[in-house]
Amino acid sequence: MNGTLKGTYEHILDTKGRMAFPQKLREKIGSSFIITIGQGCLLAYSTDEWDKFTDSMRGLKDGKARAAKRIVNLAADADCDPQGRIGINKELQAYAGLTKNVTVVGVINHAEIWDSDKYREFCNSVTQDDIDELLSDFAF
Repeated sequence: MNGTLKGTYEHILDTKGRMAFPQKLREKIGSSFIITIGQGCLLAYSTDEWDKFTDSMRGLKDGKARAAKRIVNLAADADCDPQGRIGINKELQAYAGLTKNVTVVGVINHAEIWDSDKYREFCNSVTQDDIDELLSDFAF
């Protein structure tokens, strides 16, 4: 991957399960990447980051190993077409509750693909105290 993924982008999922993937994120993640399940959303990893992610799962045991295998088993390749669109299969759409309005968020080493209403709910659930506590762990 070439740099940090950041920014928030609004897009539309069409009836064929296609959506434009943000150009600024494509520049960093590439035009071919991996999509899998996350916590209420989908995760998009460059192939290099995906390899790091799956390598870190190899030593997991018990319940964590089963959960990790589920993430890997549900992963799908995403290849941007000439218009910068990707297709998202029905299973992944259903998992993330994607309907029409989609929000794509750059999150350092991966992107998240959210149903826009769910993303707004998530953002609204984060309080200033949550942010202050998190930032207190980092020196700026």
